[in-house]
Amino acid sequence: MISRRVLCAAFGLAMLGAGAAAAETVRVGIIGPFSGPFALQGKNFQAGIEAYRALNGKSVGGNEVEIIYRDLPTANPQQARAIAQELVVKDKVQYLGGVYFTPDALAITPILTQANVPLVIFNAATSAIMEQSPLVVRTSFTLWQTVTPLGKAAIERGIRKVITVVSDYGPGVDAENAFKKAFPAAGGTVVESIRMPMQTNDFSPILQRVKDSGADAVFAFLPSGPPTLGFVKAYNDNGLKAAGIKFLASGDLTQESDLPALGDGALGLVTSYHYAVSHDSPENKIFVEAARKAIGNPAELSFPAIGAYDGMFVISKMIEATGGKQDAAKAVEAVKGLAWISPRGPVSIDPKTRHVTQTIYLREVAKDASGQYINKEIESFPGQTDPGLVK
Repeated sequence: MISRRVLCAAFGLAMLGAGAAAAETVRVGIIGPFSGPFALQGKNFQAGIEAYRALNGKSVGGNEVEIIYRDLPTANPQQARAIAQELVVKDKVQYLGGVYFTPDALAITPILTQANVPLVIFNAATSAIMEQSPLVVRTSFTLWQTVTPLGKAAIERGIRKVITVVSDYGPGVDAENAFKKAFPAAGGTVVESIRMPMQTNDFSPILQRVKDSGADAVFAFLPSGPPTLGFVKAYNDNGLKAAGIKFLASGDLTQESDLPALGDGALGLVTSYHYAVSHDSPENKIFVEAARKAIGNPAELSFPAIGAYDGMFVISKMIEATGGKQDAAKAVEAVKGLAWISPRGPVSIDPKTRHVTQTIYLREVAKDASGQYINKEIESFPGQTDPGLVK
């Protein structure tokens, strides 16, 4: 486990181009939950970074790259800003990356321009973050992006009435709004919407409201970690699955690391998301092998690792474009329109929004040939931008 103190580790990036005239040490500050209830997500950040190192060498154009990890256990905007400022002023980082929770990302964005530092977001999933600074690039996803395809998919599965249940903060509100726009547009009706405080851990009263609502299905969003595991277990324990109330959610609620604990009760749960560990591609097989070695316990590998892995690719391109020098505007400009084949599939950075364009997959929890629980991809929606940024 990474302590709250600074931990530095050299990580490898591809040797790109001929190299700078004079090699520089480029420092990258990574902010994430490396302890506390969401420590597994931070562990996945680190696994993605280390997988990139294992596969791509130790420098960019002759410039050594040094990672400085800083721990932010739970959403805490004031602490997030203080950590970012310390990384910029004391540790002299040229790039910031990571950030699991939206409130923390929003707290960091005001310092970027004066600091001359870009922020590459590995997770935080509210659309509005991108509008707060021209120096933000996102390699993860947004809830608008992952949820929108569920509207049509629900109708195709015979669902006509849905109740929404979300955590009451930025991504939860985005998830609710996305579903409430997409599902009625496809012909369905949202019968009720419930927002829960982020600290909620007793879901029984809420799920009783779901049962009493007359809905065919519940659409849910909570931040990945202990809350999502608790909610899905409560969905089963309170008899909703047995009553025939279907389950729809963003993929946060069925992350692979939770599936063994959920067991057969998770089978058949339908989610939409940008990445599944079981995604069938040559690139993903290589990534999964490296990331599982990095994380130690293969069962713990989950979606934050891919945001970090691709985030390191983007940062490597920024370093290449600037020759290792500190120039945030030039670095960001260099990756606008950047396209590559990620382990998740074809992706690109939208030149207008600086958000990742990618395929969103409809998945169903199933067992593979070896009996392991997986998110089985059953439909794909290529070229998805972020509807939440459409004016």
